[in-house]
Order: sequence, then structure tokens, then C-alpha cells
Amino acid sequence: MLTKRIIPCLDVRDGRVVKGLNFEGVKDVSDPVELAAFYNGEGADELVFYDITASHEGRELFTDILTKVASTIFIPLTVGGGINTVADFDRVLKCGADKVSVNSGAIRNPGLIGEAARKYGSQCVVLSMDIRRVDGAFTLFAKGGRENTGIDAIEWAKAGEQSGAGELVVNSIDTDGVKDGFDLEMLDALQQVVSIPIIASGGAGNMVHFAEVFRLPGVDAGLAASIFHYREVKIRDLKHYLHEEGVPVRL
Repeated sequence: MLTKRIIPCLDVRDGRVVKGLNFEGVKDVSDPVELAAFYNGEGADELVFYDITASHEGRELFTDILTKVASTIFIPLTVGGGINTVADFDRVLKCGADKVSVNSGAIRNPGLIGEAARKYGSQCVVLSMDIRRVDGAFTLFAKGGRENTGIDAIEWAKAGEQSGAGELVVNSIDTDGVKDGFDLEMLDALQQVVSIPIIASGGAGNMVHFAEVFRLPGVDAGLAASIFHYREVKIRDLKHYLHEEGVPVRL
């Protein structure tokens, strides 16, 4: 049985790790290189690095900080923010990323997913989705959750898999930073229409929330930020708890 992955997320703005609530009210947390090194030693299975304002500001991702982070860790690194072309994939991979996460760039150019998958392989292409309920429907948002695309998120996930994405990162704006648990209803709806791994993001507040989300067979990983950043939950303790709960994890 494949082990479930625990993934801390570094949301980086102006060279610092930050965290907000429902994608707003962002506060400074730490230095990304120091925090990446900490998680590498703490037992994280992977690390996600998002340059959270690159798309909104219409600029390229900070490659200098990314290169330092990649050279500090020995676990897989997924990187996103300002990924709009295959050249952006190339640039980020050359900085040391193992996988590239695309969100707003794929919304502008859906062909980017297939183009990148053909060149680098599906295992390298991660489709990140920021989703919020609008009139009861799961709706896709762009530019760091600032822009309602009007696109049905369920249909977008299906199209992403068909285009060649190898993994989905599913960010629930409704539960982001609230710490009341992952958006199980949304994740369940998505797991029923795709077969690629789903990384659940948004809402983790304690260890029980991870056990709950891993009961959904389509969810392969749990991603969180603030509870790890502020040491509210230690990754090693979380993995031992999950193991005792019968969840397969890498100890």
C-alpha cells in the first residue's frame, strides 16, 4: 500500500514565508531557507514552495531563493507561482525543483499542461486549483484566489487529468487557515472524477483532521502551513499518530 504523504507548504512573498486566513490577512512567518531545512530534518515527505504574488504581479518566480531552498533539502520539492510557459517549467526545474505546480497559467492557456507533460512527463506536472463555493457550486479561482474564473472546478480537474497532469493540489479557499478541518465534501467530489493523486490543502488544525482526510481513498497527501510553521503540530508526532490510526505513512 502506498504511504500517505505529509507536506508542509511555504507561501513566499517578498522573500519571506507568510500565512493568511482565507487567502487574506497575510502575516510574516519565517525565512524560507531556514524553514525548509527544518522540515527536511523533521520528517516531511515533500515540500511545496509557492511564490504567492508572482501571478498577481505579473512577474517571474523568485529563482534565487528557490535555488537556496532546493540546495538545502533532500526531499521532493514542488514549486509554483508565475508559471505561464514551458520555459518557466524549464527555469524552475533547473533551480532544483522536482515538480512544477501550475494554476493561473493553465487557466490562461489550458494547452500548457499537455505541452509540459509531453516534454517533462506527467509526474512533473502538478495542477493546483484554488476553489471556493459560489452559489453552492465548486468554482475555480485564479491569481491567488483573487479572481473568480466562473469555471466549474470539477470539470476543470477532469480536463487537467486528461491533458496530462500527474497530480492535483486542491486548495479550499473556504477552509484556508480556519483550522476546522479539510474540505471533505469538496475533496470527495473531486476524488470521484479523477484517478490521479490528490493533495488536500486548506483547513488542517490538528492531527485528527489528517486522519479524517486520509479516509478518502483518492487523497494521497495532506498539505498544511500554519500548524507546522507555528509548531502546533510536529510532523514526527503526526506520523506516529497516523500510524497508530492505521494510516500508512513513512516513519
